[in-house]
Amino acid sequence: MPLVHPLYRCRVIMVKCRVRNKIEKLISRPPFFGRLFTPRRNRATTFLDEWGLHMATTLTPEMLLSAYASGIFPMAEHRSDEDLFWVDPRQRGILPLDGFHISRSLAKSIRSDRFTITYDVDFAGVVTGCADRGETWINDMLMTLYNQLHRARAAHSVEVWDNGVLVGGVFGITLGGAFFGESMFSHRTDASKVALAYLVDRLAVGGFDLFDTQFITPHLASLGGVEVSRARYRKRLLAALELDADFDRQTGVSDAYSLLQRNVHTS
Repeated sequence: MPLVHPLYRCRVIMVKCRVRNKIEKLISRPPFFGRLFTPRRNRATTFLDEWGLHMATTLTPEMLLSAYASGIFPMAEHRSDEDLFWVDPRQRGILPLDGFHISRSLAKSIRSDRFTITYDVDFAGVVTGCADRGETWINDMLMTLYNQLHRARAAHSVEVWDNGVLVGGVFGITLGGAFFGESMFSHRTDASKVALAYLVDRLAVGGFDLFDTQFITPHLASLGGVEVSRARYRKRLLAALELDADFDRQTGVSDAYSLLQRNVHTS
């Protein structure tokens, strides 16, 4: 029994063809990864198998982007795990770009100029910071893939610095008008929240429409994150993939006043 309606499948195929053409232009030589890619059997894996992606023995950046365009994403059980499994949540977390909530305390942190914000200056450092914890789903294979996508300008990061030290950040993958948030970290109070505030602002200016957070945590919920059904998420994803958004449309780093003026959801 198909997991999605046939008409939906046809539209996904068309979108995936556009995605494949785009990534082939970005990546001239797809890398070869020595570890075997062995997805676990679950509903998401069944969905992946329908598109024939189980035929490959390694996971490439092109395959990863195709999976995201289909609404699924990979995870590892832990940092040293050599396998990946595919996830297709029944309830998907998203962060509405027009509903990001900035508390008074967060606004104060943004106005204080305590942190220095940069974009794509230390992508590898942000990924490492996100993976440097007791429990993580980011293994070596994913770290390699993320860095490959970053070099192809298909993955981006926001860095938060305190006196020259990287103390927080967030990174994710972009396709069309969709941003797939992967992970964030914080070594200072409010560092990850500040990173998200600047990221949401940049995505809105860049013409993005979907900020996928995969799941919802109390932390994300306090910032305006919500859950939507799988069907609603896929509908929004298809619409977002059609957009011509640009992460670099906003030049430089927004000043605190302008960022707060563009976001009226404060309390």
